[in-house]
Amino acid sequence: MSDVITAAMVVIGDEILSGRTKDRNIGHLADILTTIGVDLKEVRIVPDEEAEIVAAVNAVRARYTYVFTTGGIGPTHDDITADAIAKAFDVPCEYDAIAYALLEQSYASRNIEYTDARKRMARMPVGAVHINNPISVAPGFNIGNVYVMAGVPAIFQAMLDSVTPTLKGGAVMLSQTVTSRFGEGTIGGPLGDIQKANPETVIGSYPKYLDGKFWTELVVRSRDAASLAKAKAEIEAMLAKIAANA
Repeated sequence: MSDVITAAMVVIGDEILSGRTKDRNIGHLADILTTIGVDLKEVRIVPDEEAEIVAAVNAVRARYTYVFTTGGIGPTHDDITADAIAKAFDVPCEYDAIAYALLEQSYASRNIEYTDARKRMARMPVGAVHINNPISVAPGFNIGNVYVMAGVPAIFQAMLDSVTPTLKGGAVMLSQTVTSRFGEGTIGGPLGDIQKANPETVIGSYPKYLDGKFWTELVVRSRDAASLAKAKAEIEAMLAKIAANA
């Protein structure tokens, strides 16, 4: 479908992979993209290693409409995302004059020394465009179809708020939920037949367990309301038939 817009996310940081930090950004990005009709198709989590970041970003930016990265744009030695993105696009990574001045003014207003470490946050690939950071000033940046943002959830969310209005949205995915008192083993066969008969939909089956019994939550998704309604009706008829024969 020509109106399907896709995205990927690259989460950068050893602290995520080690479990020291629990990611809170993936779900938020997915929620926001869903509301504007952008399908988040893939998430990769990579360490603070330049080669891994470059490989991941280059792989997904060639496949999807948008790529969003989080993490690695702070002041410490392991914050290497800006350098890695510059390498991915084969451009220099340099101090951005506007970002440098914004940070310099921010630290001066608080009587905090503008150290070399803090100046690192003003570095970005040549040709990149700022992503506003209303919380801690240090901007993220956009180059090509890649949007590079902070890993701190509050800052990431604020940056995403400024990015979202600039994105091209697609047809919004509609969804309906049908609750089945039967487990997947009972409904799996006929449910598969319904999926095959309704290719304009995506039917998800999510097993549940409560009070010693298995049951299933069925979620039907489609960009077409009529297709969605048809598949949902067929699922409900299938469940009624199974119940009548139980």
